[in-house]
Amino acid sequence: MSATTAPLPRLARRVPLPPGPRMPRVVQTVGWLSRPYQFVERARERYGDVFTMKIGRDTFVVLSDPEDIKQVFTGDPAIFHAGAANVILLPFLGHKSVLLLDGAAHLGQRKLLLPPFHGEKMRRHVGLMQEIAEREVATWPVDEPFAVHPRMQDLTLEVIMRIVFGVDEGDPRLATLRRHLRGFLDSTVDPAEMRKLLVYGPERADRRRIFASVLDPVDAVIADVIADHRRRDDLADRDDVLSMLLLARHEDGSEMDGTELRDELVTLLVAGHETTATALAWALERLTRHPAALQRLTEETRAGGEEYVDAVIRETLRLRPVLPFVGRKLAQPQTIGGWDLPAGARVAPSIHLVHRRPDLYPDPAAFRPERWLGVRANPYTYLPFGGGVRRCLGASFAETEMRAVLGAIVANVSLRPARPESERVGRRVITLVPARGAEIIASR
Repeated sequence: MSATTAPLPRLARRVPLPPGPRMPRVVQTVGWLSRPYQFVERARERYGDVFTMKIGRDTFVVLSDPEDIKQVFTGDPAIFHAGAANVILLPFLGHKSVLLLDGAAHLGQRKLLLPPFHGEKMRRHVGLMQEIAEREVATWPVDEPFAVHPRMQDLTLEVIMRIVFGVDEGDPRLATLRRHLRGFLDSTVDPAEMRKLLVYGPERADRRRIFASVLDPVDAVIADVIADHRRRDDLADRDDVLSMLLLARHEDGSEMDGTELRDELVTLLVAGHETTATALAWALERLTRHPAALQRLTEETRAGGEEYVDAVIRETLRLRPVLPFVGRKLAQPQTIGGWDLPAGARVAPSIHLVHRRPDLYPDPAAFRPERWLGVRANPYTYLPFGGGVRRCLGASFAETEMRAVLGAIVANVSLRPARPESERVGRRVITLVPARGAEIIASR
């Protein structure tokens, strides 16, 4: 797909920020939290492709024109800071997380993290992903409604423990790791915990260690796993991400220290667990309400094809992106979309608004995987994983996992929706989830 034809040049307006909803900050925050899609859709309808919204303590300049998004994604990383925009995650991820770094520090850390997520290395894990998925599907109730989202959370956590943390089946620490990671992940989406974060702010929350009760057990078991891996003499023969990170070296020849490893493992956990689980739940929610698409996926997957499952994945992420937007904080003034924006402004390319543009996607609200067959995605009109040098480094991992899991599901069970009506969009802090957990019925 291609971006729209570039509009005529727009004159820069010398005002602090573009106009946007005039409601008080608290009203905008409630509107955004309760009905995120409708909130931004109404704002764009009234104010155009560039508008300002005030959410919580922050103010965002929302972008939905592909040309403006291209400017952000291809802009100088020294100016468009994603790490500064992600500071809310600091108390959980730590100071050395690739998500919180900018400039040379970010590029250096990203260089270390990219090799384990190369497409070829990810394909080595397909068999294990399928095995984990088949084991999960075997526990599903038969001919009874159940919420599949929690099941997908269990599945993706198992994948991360085995493939990222490298804890082998039968390792006595697996159950302990699973318990502590589950408690930690639950805390990151607990509204009460998030309210504390909003009250303290991320920097003060980190200094005062207000999440120590959930972080300390996780850190202890991760440190134990890292120490065990350091004692191994077969790291070069292993495919898990932690083993590859232990072999990685900085440009000066030094290895990653314990804090770096901890912060990156937690980052991969947070970034790869809830997001992939939610995307899988949305895919099943959409498929069960579109039986022709589900039948085609089932037939082609059982025949060994992958083209249609890839189209299903893309269409799911287009129609139900897990994250509503990506963020950048300007280190210097910039003119974007015809507006002079000051240093410190937060710009937010809206994934949802771009994915729903009728000039890019005819009948944009329809679930039509066929629209992706034989089509290459444009990085400025399809952005579920962000873009530019900050594009999610786990995108290949997520797509590989979704492909393996969906294949294992349709190969073993028949699916139908528990209710005829589509599930509305709910929220787990920053992720947009099926409100009822994607209720389905499975038959064998």
